[in-house]
Amino acid sequence: MYTHILPEGTPKVLAVKLTTIGERSVRSKHPWIFTDSIEKINKKGVAGDIAIIFSHSKNKAIGVGLYDPDSPIRIKMVHFGSGATFNNAFFREKIKKAYDLRASLLRTKTNSYRLLFGENDGFPGCIADVYAKVLVVKLYSAMWFPYLKMIVDQLITVSGVDTVVVRLSRKLQQDQNTILEDGTVLYGELPKQTIVFKEHGINFSANVIKGHKTGYFLDHRENRRRVGKLSHQKTVLDVFSYAGGFSVHALANGAKQVTSLDISAQALDLAKANGLLNKHTGKHKIIAGDAFLEMQQLIDADIRFDIVVIDPPSFAKSKKEVQIARKKYKQLAQLGEKLTAKKGMLVLASCSSRITADVFLKINTTVLDAQKRGYTIAHESYHDIDHPIGFPEGAYLKCGYYQF
Repeated sequence: MYTHILPEGTPKVLAVKLTTIGERSVRSKHPWIFTDSIEKINKKGVAGDIAIIFSHSKNKAIGVGLYDPDSPIRIKMVHFGSGATFNNAFFREKIKKAYDLRASLLRTKTNSYRLLFGENDGFPGCIADVYAKVLVVKLYSAMWFPYLKMIVDQLITVSGVDTVVVRLSRKLQQDQNTILEDGTVLYGELPKQTIVFKEHGINFSANVIKGHKTGYFLDHRENRRRVGKLSHQKTVLDVFSYAGGFSVHALANGAKQVTSLDISAQALDLAKANGLLNKHTGKHKIIAGDAFLEMQQLIDADIRFDIVVIDPPSFAKSKKEVQIARKKYKQLAQLGEKLTAKKGMLVLASCSSRITADVFLKINTTVLDAQKRGYTIAHESYHDIDHPIGFPEGAYLKCGYYQF
């Protein structure tokens, strides 16, 4: 049962013509229309108004998006092709399609997954993650509020959850006109903020009210599983560990000793707690501090690990940060190589969308080629199945496994 009444207003319909470049972008099914790509619009729009994109030559609808006056990406595309009506049937079909893409994952011992991955599933600025029987919807734009009830109805139906929580971006939290508060329990009951869920049979927890993003990072699931399988009777260093995703998989798979390193003591407490949700006999150590400094101290102390995993936060959130990010990735590869024991495995990951996979993986191999040790590229991975890539900027996750 819903705990809040959501407005179901009637958005205006805007007729939009784009520049040649803008029209070409829509025809290539890119989901973003920037302000400077709009040539003509028939009336002033507000967040959530329906923007029908017409072609120049035949005045025919070639796509439908939502108007977002508070963003330089003024229109976010929701449908490509001839006109569409944003009603229950429309959202039911889109959400069912997204759910079907995740079907094989849900046949594993996993009950946590990303059901809607923003633009990549046709829902720009909207994320929906499932943790056991709790669904967390995170909104990054007010344009979704007029459609939220219809979308949540369909998400509940397809996922079978008992509870729905709404999380809001920082920008929406600061907007005085926002109709909901961050962490609102929109549907059902939530006796505890922390939800225990399974990831390939391994137990984890997520605070769906106050946790980062929607409570946890689901995108590295397959990499965590792979590292876990490699960790039996090994020593493992998990750098930028956050809630201990790689650490916990390693412990649950029989690692002798796992060290979680993160700058946040609170995150390390969560990593320790997640480890205790699973049976293990290995020792779980924690190091709180700056990763670059702490890694150098481990090197200076002549401490090495059988497996080193380095999964930093995004270093390039804007174009001007790209060069700095490249230097940081190079430095991490250098530190990681020195920390990896003889015949060990170094795992390097990046979630910076502005650093392409080719560039990131090349940085790694260039660093490793300059060392005196021989190595092979054991594996390269990208997005898990519940994070499909629908447009170039939607690809951000890449990971390389280097066997010495």
